Amino acid sequence: MEEKVEYFNEEGKQNTADVIELVKERLEKSNDINYVVIASATGSSALLLSEAIGDMDVKIINVTHHAGFKSPNKLDISDDMLEKLNEKGIYTFIGSHALSGVGRGITNKFGGINPSDLIAETLRMFSHGIKVAAEISIMTADAGLIPVDEEIIAIGGRGQGVDSAAVLTPANMTNVFDLRFHEIIAMPRP
Repeated sequence: MEEKVEYFNEEGKQNTADVIELVKERLEKSNDINYVVIASATGSSALLLSEAIGDMDVKIINVTHHAGFKSPNKLDISDDMLEKLNEKGIYTFIGSHALSGVGRGITNKFGGINPSDLIAETLRMFSHGIKVAAEISIMTADAGLIPVDEEIIAIGGRGQGVDSAAVLTPANMTNVFDLRFHEIIAMPRP
């Protein structure tokens, strides 16, 4: 099997259109993917993905930050965007981050490191977006939104936009080490 991997010189939102096009090409190449999860705090990248893949028979799930990520009890995604995404059949998952969650709160208050921090840092050795791709696949699997017995595409980034995409088999949090990466579609060079 021979696959192409797109490497970007730097991470960031300037890679969003390219990542979405590469994901579209991967979806067109074979019909083995039924789910795409995308990290999009504001929903903008999820909307771009939906417009790009049109009427392909693929379920898109958007993952945004949990309430309070930036300011107490506030969401980063607007009600208007949630409505737009919903009209396009895109479900938006809002929940705690699988690789930080309450462990990050404890670390922030008392110092030290927790096991999920080690997993997150290991994945960041590839790219922050690859870490996010793994994390959102765990989160959506735990919510019962995607299966853990088939390959999906997960798309992540850092801050705004997306810069990484991978084909992976997700796992639930309780079996995190069952998660498997099969293909890297795109990522920035670290």
